[in-house]
Amino acid sequence: MNSAAMYPPVMAPQANMFGNVPGYEGTVPGGGGFLPPPMPTEPVAPPQPAPENPEWSIPSLSEDEARKAFKEFVSSHCCYSDAPVTQGVITSMEPFNTFRYRLETFTESRSTEWAQKPYEGEPADFYTQPAPQPWEVQATPPNLFSDHKVKIRVPFTSSVKECNTCHATGVEQCTECNGCGKKACWACDGTGVKLDAACSHCNGTGKESCSKCNGRGKKECQTCKGKRQLLTYIELKVEWKNNVEDHVVEHNSGLKTDKLCSVNGKELFKNSQNLVYPLFGFPNPGVSQASDRLIKEHQTKYGQTSRILQQRQTVELIPITRVNYEWKDNTHAYYVYGNEHKVNADDYPATCCCVIL
Repeated sequence: MNSAAMYPPVMAPQANMFGNVPGYEGTVPGGGGFLPPPMPTEPVAPPQPAPENPEWSIPSLSEDEARKAFKEFVSSHCCYSDAPVTQGVITSMEPFNTFRYRLETFTESRSTEWAQKPYEGEPADFYTQPAPQPWEVQATPPNLFSDHKVKIRVPFTSSVKECNTCHATGVEQCTECNGCGKKACWACDGTGVKLDAACSHCNGTGKESCSKCNGRGKKECQTCKGKRQLLTYIELKVEWKNNVEDHVVEHNSGLKTDKLCSVNGKELFKNSQNLVYPLFGFPNPGVSQASDRLIKEHQTKYGQTSRILQQRQTVELIPITRVNYEWKDNTHAYYVYGNEHKVNADDYPATCCCVIL
């Protein structure tokens, strides 16, 4: 029997045919870059009003709360003495509450590449119908503002071809033994002699059967997994990504702004739309300016290579308190910040070096 009759006929298109698929020009193995999104067909929603009479203040931090946060901070450091906590005297507490504006832009981007996989009986539908355009292929997005990726075989682009790695044999030469089926004996390093006698492991031959191919000299083709044929198709990669950017209004407290990345504040405002509008007229002009700048930057940056599905903007008021205290006739300070009452004390005055023997 002719072994070729056991497999479906080869229906691979010419090498350049994928480049002729309308909407997929330039698709190559390894990817053809991100595809520009189509123009939006739905009108942009009108601006949403800001909340009425929001509460812009944060209850002031009490001395007891400041001292408790300081004590917990010191107890978490094995090299810190608690003397400044128990003996120090708080002299003043200065609030530096500040605004943080956050813009989230949830996008969908698409790219294509020429892909292949072992043929397992899938229909070869190349050119049986016009392939849908890249942005017409159905893809189910995840929850809003969450990252996710999927790969989709584009309908009507699949064809079958012989595996070019094994020339449709389903096997390839074993690289471990170079196709010999045997390799140098590990016990005698291929000499056939061990301890001045014939090696008992290889019976003095210096060779042993290759374990990678079971002595056959060939093993299953890694490209087609022994199927002899490949399904070749255009693969669509869809990526949903939540692009987040923060702006903290200058607070002049002395606390480094990057410390605020790990804490939360009091949420004052949040809204989401397909495209949000800048917060003009916000009580703090720094927030209005940041909102206007970031919204323009995001729409320019992400609108060219991806589709903006939703935007969300949030304003928080983050509590920051500088606590000044005296200990041993010297003045020191620490910061309590965020709803979590985190503490930063870069100049803590009672540290020691621990030596572990």
